[in-house]
Amino acid sequence: MRLFDDLADFSLAELDSLIELAGHLDRNPEPRALEGKVLSLLFLNPSLRTLASFQAAMVRLGGGSFVISPEMSIHGLESRDGIVMDGAAAEHIREAVPVIASYGDAIGVRAFAERDNLEDDLADRRFRELAALTDVPLINMESAINHPCQSLADWKTMDDLAMPKQGGRFVLSWAYHPLALPLAVPAATVHMAALRGMDVTVLRPDGFELPEAVMDKARAAAELSGGSVSETDDRREAMDGAHVIYAKSWSSTRHYGDQLGDQGLRQELVDWCVDEPWFENAKPDCRFMHCLPVRRGVVVADRILDGPRSVVIEEARNRMVAQMAVLYRMLKG
Repeated sequence: MRLFDDLADFSLAELDSLIELAGHLDRNPEPRALEGKVLSLLFLNPSLRTLASFQAAMVRLGGGSFVISPEMSIHGLESRDGIVMDGAAAEHIREAVPVIASYGDAIGVRAFAERDNLEDDLADRRFRELAALTDVPLINMESAINHPCQSLADWKTMDDLAMPKQGGRFVLSWAYHPLALPLAVPAATVHMAALRGMDVTVLRPDGFELPEAVMDKARAAAELSGGSVSETDDRREAMDGAHVIYAKSWSSTRHYGDQLGDQGLRQELVDWCVDEPWFENAKPDCRFMHCLPVRRGVVVADRILDGPRSVVIEEARNRMVAQMAVLYRMLKG
């Protein structure tokens, strides 16, 4: 494996094998498997779980890692093209990425959406440009429109819970947040659940529909796996018989890149905070999932996050375990 960028790049058998390997490495540690190997980590955006889980994964497998971010560089990193570098930044990303990559056996890159142009972000233009600057194995640690590491961990979490595939009902719900957030996690999540074979419903208010390209990709995955994909703004309809609700905030695609337009829509939607009444006609043991970080009392009520429905800590730990499997396959074979 030289690239971990999108679950769509793998067959269902390959994904099952990765998740099986993750479980094996968790139960049967191999602390010298990647001895002498180095992972370069480039974070152009902030991180807690992704940074810590990759570092922990490498240590548990006997390897090492180092982290670079613009805030850590004494020179400052410039990422814009075609400019005269007479400002604060003394180093350009076009030189920085190949150098950083050359110090490791693989590189992980995190580069969020710029959220100016929807078509550019749907095409993952920024991440593709960065990927073209290196020839070592590459891991997408979240880009404009994908977060495969989170999705693999979420898949494993549902497997750990024996959550059904065919016939399992998965609700991806928009939730209120004061800021317009990227599309990467919701886009990756709807595809992941559909590829797993579940009946997926995207629950969102008017104006926050996911882009048609994202929905088309999820529908194609559902057709492959025997699942289904639908969308609605009716909470009761969406939650009927649900096995899991995955809450996430995202930008209005109707007002993409328009902060005032987006704010005008979301300010009327503060009641989109997941709480116990949402589960009225769900399965009795319906679980709550979220990629974290999550704003308590804004996205989800404390009693849900602290109660038996929540599996967010299990999801977060599975980030490390799933990434151990990716690193093992990528650097050991």
